[in-house]
Amino acid sequence: MRALVTGADGFVGKYLVRALQERGCDVTAAGGPNAKNGMLRIDLADMETLRHAFEVSQADTVFHLAGQPFVPRAIEKPVEAFEINAMGTVRLLEAIRTSGRNRRTFPRFVLAGSASVYGLVSESRNPLHEDHPIAPIDPYGASKAAAGVFATAAWCSYGIPVLSARSFNHIGPGQSQDFVVPSFAKQLSRIKAGLEKSTMKVGNLLTERDFLDVRDVVEAYIAMAENGEPGETYNVCSGVPMRIQDILRLLIQIADVPVEVLEDPAKFRKADLRTFYGDNAKLCALGWAPKIPLGRSLHEIFDFEYAQQLQTINERRARSARL
Repeated sequence: MRALVTGADGFVGKYLVRALQERGCDVTAAGGPNAKNGMLRIDLADMETLRHAFEVSQADTVFHLAGQPFVPRAIEKPVEAFEINAMGTVRLLEAIRTSGRNRRTFPRFVLAGSASVYGLVSESRNPLHEDHPIAPIDPYGASKAAAGVFATAAWCSYGIPVLSARSFNHIGPGQSQDFVVPSFAKQLSRIKAGLEKSTMKVGNLLTERDFLDVRDVVEAYIAMAENGEPGETYNVCSGVPMRIQDILRLLIQIADVPVEVLEDPAKFRKADLRTFYGDNAKLCALGWAPKIPLGRSLHEIFDFEYAQQLQTINERRARSARL
């Protein structure tokens, strides 16, 4: 496989690039304007940079992961979310279409979409299947839905073999603290390191979500690229709901520190689903299955965050010693 990975400097992108390289694939890693380590730089607002990346890579498979992934930021800046998530996808697909290649050589195109496109659903509809109607309720979900709809149109109109992922919550070491699990792990690691008091401020703990380790997520994307049916959509999920309260309880046990948990109204979302999880049977039919248990993921996330705090302490000590 000759692969082009956009968003290669992001959380999931780094894991995907590594997984592809371990398979012996020829990978062109493309990141944003601040990408480092020899990574190809692209701008989702500039189709010329996208066309250049595609032509340089000579990819037979494109994994489009680049985007704006944070729901609160999308709510605050909806135009930005649409420009990056929706129009960025349109430009990349158009760059591929107009690259001068014959239709028979169009690359397989894996779009990293989001389960947020399903919107508000009744608990009785869980687990969600791919044929469930999409009805996003926030700008982030709407921007991802628009990207997915255009991707399907690119398959129907131009023959670009698009495979769309609807990814549910994914977790793993190195994820931004903007997301709930690493946020918990960071707070607990700082408590354990003596950098904060033994109090945690949290949002709604009673919601249930579908969590999947990032390494299983990238394996799902690869399975889609290798075995998926063009024009089809696949839920990328564990298929098992997990209460946020139980996630926190497990992390507290891992941290092994006494903690007082306090609800913070500022952390509650205005519109939130009590239970939200997917059906992964269609994805599993491609030969994929989740392999990393939740407990292992949480241990590794906490260990990563705790190591970061210890590094901070050591750096402070080193600076003090030089003074």
